[in-house]
Amino acid sequence: MKCIIIDDEPLAIDVIESYCQALGAVDVIETFTNAIEALDFINTNAIDLVFSDIEMPNISGIELIRSLEGKVPYFIFTTAYPEYALEGFDLNAVDYLVKPIPFPRFIKAVNRVKEMLKLSHVNTSFNLSSAGGDAPVHEDDFIFVKSEYENVKIDIKKIKLIQGLKDYLKIEIEDSKAILTLMSFKEIQSKLPENIFIRVHRSYIINVNKITSVQKNRVIIKNERIPIGESYKSMVYSRLNI
Repeated sequence: MKCIIIDDEPLAIDVIESYCQALGAVDVIETFTNAIEALDFINTNAIDLVFSDIEMPNISGIELIRSLEGKVPYFIFTTAYPEYALEGFDLNAVDYLVKPIPFPRFIKAVNRVKEMLKLSHVNTSFNLSSAGGDAPVHEDDFIFVKSEYENVKIDIKKIKLIQGLKDYLKIEIEDSKAILTLMSFKEIQSKLPENIFIRVHRSYIINVNKITSVQKNRVIIKNERIPIGESYKSMVYSRLNI
């Protein structure tokens, strides 16, 4: 999912970028502190989602969405002023997030966009299928990753954690030996459901269902201690409701 972020506060942009990075399935292709510059970008580029503040200099987020031409991407408004919510929904915004944004609430909003995109894709695929095109694709509870000379099938629910080791990822699986694959974190996260898997460190992704306990700076999964990166800490605690 391709998105852009518009906010006149760089810190607010950093927060949303870190959330998108943690989810993996959301690719931030550009950020803007000026809504007028963003307007031209949206009109000339194919994007799926816009995270936009409302109160900004020159042109507000509300005025921005009203100024768009042609196909309008999905909008999620982010602001400290909840009184704008009704007007935002009148413009068919997908969701309205009030700052400071809790990570679980962010996930819910993004999942709503994903469902809308999926529905749009299914409808398009159905029309293509009726005309002799490809049938719609359905999600499964497993993934395939390339390891050495074969593609290995992995049950998603059995993945405990994923560790980055230079150019490789080490996937630790319950009741099975670990698998090494030549993939990036971004690639593996795009295959995994973001409501189950969360990045807690630049070198670790974990399955939240496998957590035994959480300490100040680390997560315990059975007897393994996984560090929580300083830049991920607030997002991790928010996701786990701690």
